Amino acid sequence: MLDDKKIAFITCVNSDWWYDECRLYLEHLTIPAGMSAEFIDVRDAESMTAGYNRAMKNSDAKYKIYLHQDTLIVNKNLIGDLLKIFGDATIGAVGVIGCMNLPATGVWWDGMRTYGRVLHACEPESVVDSECAEPDGDYQQVESVDGLFFATQYDLPWREDLFDGWHLYDTSQCKEFARAGYKVVVPNQSADFWCIHCPKEKPLDPKYRRYQKIFLQEYGDELNPEV
Repeated sequence: MLDDKKIAFITCVNSDWWYDECRLYLEHLTIPAGMSAEFIDVRDAESMTAGYNRAMKNSDAKYKIYLHQDTLIVNKNLIGDLLKIFGDATIGAVGVIGCMNLPATGVWWDGMRTYGRVLHACEPESVVDSECAEPDGDYQQVESVDGLFFATQYDLPWREDLFDGWHLYDTSQCKEFARAGYKVVVPNQSADFWCIHCPKEKPLDPKYRRYQKIFLQEYGDELNPEV
């Protein structure tokens, strides 16, 4: 039985420096009365899906937030905001940026209509406000969100049978929620952004294309790209 008064923050970690920074922000979030929070750092994960499955099975929290170690949450009312969204039992997951309809490539940022907002700090003294369209209301249903921040109120296994690396696990999980009959949404962040993401600029990993093919083999028939 999952504890609906508990939220878990789950992170795969290979850098103590980044995780310490991530935790610093998490520990300053406002925790609503009656709620508790736990912080789970997964070490030596074979893949993102394997790490997340391990943590998911070891936590009885109903609400789980899977986030990258270089994601800094600056919305101090994050938990309360998520609980309001999750008041709709048809919503399974919340991300901060994504696309309404996945394109034929299966890559969310190639989508025609993208929603959400993230502050990107990729290099020192270089900050980019990556702001897409904002929802008309409190949130917008989308087909896929980015894995830098992925909040859930239901436990669905991450597909480590297919995605045994570090790519497209997030888009896969969005499709798994859709298969289970749940919505994935992006919140309205017009007042302020929820997260700062600090990834290093680097070329696309050559392995990405392999997982892209796996994704399209598994979910390609379920895509309805806009043209």
